Amino acid sequence: MFLLMANTEMGIPCGIAVIARNRRQLSENSKTSLISVLQFLSVMGFVFADFGDSRAIAAITRDSGNDLAYNLLTLRKPAGIVLSLLFVAALTVAPLSSAQQQPGPVRASRLLLIIPFENTSTTPGLDWISESFPEILTVRLSPSGFFVMSREDRLSAFDRLGIPPGARPSRATLYQVGLQLDADYVLMGDYRVEGPAITTHARLMDMERLRLSPEFTEAGPLTNLISIQTALAWDVLNTFNPGAAAKSDFVAEFPAERVEVLENYVRGITAANDQEKIKRFKEVVQLEPTHTLAMLQLGKSYYKARDYESAMSWLGRIPNGDANANEAQFYLGLAAFYGGHMDKADAAFRALASRLPLTEVLNNLGVVAARRAQHEARTYFEKAVQTDPNEPDYRFNLAVALFREGDSAGATRELRELLAIHPDAEAKSFLEAIGSGTPPARMPLERIKRNYDESTFRQLAIEIENTNEARLAKADPASHAAFHLQHGQELLQEGLTGEAEKQFREAVVLQPTSAEAHTGLAQVLEASQDSTGARNEARMSLKLQPTADAYLVLARLDLAEGKAASARQNVDHALALDPANAVAAALKRDIAAGTAKAGPSQP
Repeated sequence: MFLLMANTEMGIPCGIAVIARNRRQLSENSKTSLISVLQFLSVMGFVFADFGDSRAIAAITRDSGNDLAYNLLTLRKPAGIVLSLLFVAALTVAPLSSAQQQPGPVRASRLLLIIPFENTSTTPGLDWISESFPEILTVRLSPSGFFVMSREDRLSAFDRLGIPPGARPSRATLYQVGLQLDADYVLMGDYRVEGPAITTHARLMDMERLRLSPEFTEAGPLTNLISIQTALAWDVLNTFNPGAAAKSDFVAEFPAERVEVLENYVRGITAANDQEKIKRFKEVVQLEPTHTLAMLQLGKSYYKARDYESAMSWLGRIPNGDANANEAQFYLGLAAFYGGHMDKADAAFRALASRLPLTEVLNNLGVVAARRAQHEARTYFEKAVQTDPNEPDYRFNLAVALFREGDSAGATRELRELLAIHPDAEAKSFLEAIGSGTPPARMPLERIKRNYDESTFRQLAIEIENTNEARLAKADPASHAAFHLQHGQELLQEGLTGEAEKQFREAVVLQPTSAEAHTGLAQVLEASQDSTGARNEARMSLKLQPTADAYLVLARLDLAEGKAASARQNVDHALALDPANAVAAALKRDIAAGTAKAGPSQP
């Protein structure tokens, strides 16, 4: 019998859960795996007490004092925690490796949680360095196939687990945080500053295999902090792909950055009030005018302070191709909405919707359309409800739109569905007013969504992609490429050019001779206004196999550059290949009438 016990001498309440009634029923493989689980827990800070034939897991960590309470797993669903570990054991998890063993093959999924490093220095004023590690490591690791979870996700998980701000969680607690966020890996470490030098250590926790990597160590002058953190990123990458690049070459890829820029940015994101945040982020931009992360944070800080004009000004400076552009567009749309600039709000949300299929964005496009008295508001709300039928606000908005159009029955249906999901006083009053036959004294306003959650979408997308890739692992390259090609075409039809581009590029990598893949890539690059890239891909497609769609891309690009004769010739080529092509026929009529407009036509 396995018991989970707490140390009552520490004042921690006992939580005893029966895990297995007869461990003799476990197979020999499962026994070996269970030992590995117990070894792993020991490494993470658990103490085991042997009581003859039974064993009790005393969740007592190496921490002491006030930190002990929140590190005790017995405080939060102990049975579920250990059951999950035993379930992993039953699946024959590989034994915990020694420090000399190399990690196993890399999984497609790389959801990485980076914990702020622990400050073991005695010198005051250096705590800001702790949060700087996730910031720099995220930037360095993200382009290499990792999805690094955001600071907001981490703080949310800490809050759910009752971990106080600024606490120093044990490895056991960090494992809990990783489970909360469904992370594949957790990176943790510490640093120590002595005089002008800094030394940092880190280890990578493999959540699935229950392994800790060998310790990574980097050291150097404190003025080279960012280079040291970059070298640490190389240590992590080298764990998965040894020898892929020299450490010196990897570090040299990144331009030298000033430590004071990083310090001001970190002090900004950890500041307690908006005024201090704005002060710090402005200092960052003054020191480094192209620091788009600071611009994003400035825009969000001004938005939170309800200075919508300033928020729009800073958010509008972030280039469309920047890694922070999606979030910037979302908050730009909100700032414009609350500032009364509905046209700018619509433009911002539309730009984001073309790159990221977030239901919140569809909803917000509907709210903006409703404020502009546009009938398409209902369509947006219907799509939002179809995508997420359990979100009350989407049903409420659809009910308002239906009632405005005179569909009281439809509005009643949506409100009843809403109230079955969640209590809502405004929805209840609205429903009662409709039922009485008396119009509401004040028509309810549609609800805009203020939460930006690209992280959840990306995690879900990664998991779906991993599932698909695992299924296609044994398929031939042509079949594998065909899957990505079809997915890309579907995304392109939905107007999600950014996501479609990824699929077409994957298809090209798998099957470079696919004319369709190059054509699809040409179409998304055309939509993204990358005329040079679109033209090159269209020409490559035609070289492999002439198609009407590739010729039409060239025709539209020619028109955009004022080359009507060349555009007409490319349209004729398209019609020769596909005489019934409606897009080509329409474009030819426009050219003949002299009214052709630049930009991709939709079939």
